[in-house]
Amino acid sequence: MEKQRKDIGILVVDDREDNLFSIETILEKDNYRITTANSGRAALKILLKQQDFSLILMDVQMPDLNGLETANLIYQREKFRSIPIIFITAQDHNDDFVFKGYEMGGVDYIYKPINPELLRIKVGIFIELFTKNLQLVQHEKKLIEVNNSLQNEIEERKVSENKIRVLNQQLVSKNENLRMINEELERFAYVASHDLQEPLRKIKFFSDKIISNQNSEGEVDRYSRKIIDSSNRMQLLINDLLRFSKHSFQTEDMVETDLNKVIDDVLVELDILIVESGASLEVDRLPSICAIPSMISQLFYNLVSNAIKFRKKDVPLVVRIRTEANVVIEGFPQKEDTVYHSITVSDNGIGFDPVFADDIFKVFKRLHSYHEYHGSGVGLSICKKIVENHNGFISAKGQMGQGSEFTVILPER
Repeated sequence: MEKQRKDIGILVVDDREDNLFSIETILEKDNYRITTANSGRAALKILLKQQDFSLILMDVQMPDLNGLETANLIYQREKFRSIPIIFITAQDHNDDFVFKGYEMGGVDYIYKPINPELLRIKVGIFIELFTKNLQLVQHEKKLIEVNNSLQNEIEERKVSENKIRVLNQQLVSKNENLRMINEELERFAYVASHDLQEPLRKIKFFSDKIISNQNSEGEVDRYSRKIIDSSNRMQLLINDLLRFSKHSFQTEDMVETDLNKVIDDVLVELDILIVESGASLEVDRLPSICAIPSMISQLFYNLVSNAIKFRKKDVPLVVRIRTEANVVIEGFPQKEDTVYHSITVSDNGIGFDPVFADDIFKVFKRLHSYHEYHGSGVGLSICKKIVENHNGFISAKGQMGQGSEFTVILPER
């Protein structure tokens, strides 16, 4: 306890040296560190240099600055407001005076002549209260620091959890992309091992027939045409494979694209097929969007040519291209503040079984044999890839014998 009390400072303020000596003598038994000041101004100067006091004993009656005025100046500084002040006065005062002392921040009064034991007891009590209050303040600071540390840790953990969640989402997305790529690779392998092998076998077979020199002139012509057809079939497959693999682009390639002009150009390119098939087209006024014109042109070329290819033989083909703005598609993540346009290409052709609504967009997926309808099964896969590259969505609906409907959702910007 003695060692602890040497660290406890008390400031004694009195204009009389004998009073200062008397108080020092009474308190020296308790081993406090005593500092004295003979005026209010001297006390203020000491506090500016030395601030680690646990108690101030202040005489009320002093010239120049009295005890109450000095206490008022001391407590104007935030860092001194926690130091208790005991006023020492030579006589009793009325209640208003006493109240003023307490109002200034004083904690008690001691009256002269000073009772040594009473002074020691009161000083001990207020020192202990100050010390415990200081400990509570320090403990509160530590709790605040710990709480802040916990808050920071919680925030860091939340940030980490969010990062992990984002990484997991990216991982799921990448896994899905890998799955799709694997499916495409499997189909590439199938095409390489089957679809490309089939025309090769025919070329080899009919070439061997011609080389045998055991054929009539008519048979040679027929075998030659078979070879040419198989070669063309292989060329078509190879071209479609190359076209599918090249569909990548940079954002800076996108420009303002008038879909009306795109459709006009597509219809010009398909003019011969449209005339030969007797097809008629009904086209709405279409919007302008930010896109890559060459890709969007191929998108609609494939959709319209697909409708012509899978038409009914005995019913005039009608292809309708309709549009609608500000559409909301359930299950499709649309960006806020972005206008989405729906463009529907429908026909009255042979249609397809609704079971295959998703499968028809898979690369090299064919619902009909090559002998029924020529093609590689890549066209609609390219359409899907183009739409997804433009942050859009494509879907298909159909019924056997009742036509097909392809809906393309594209953002305006």
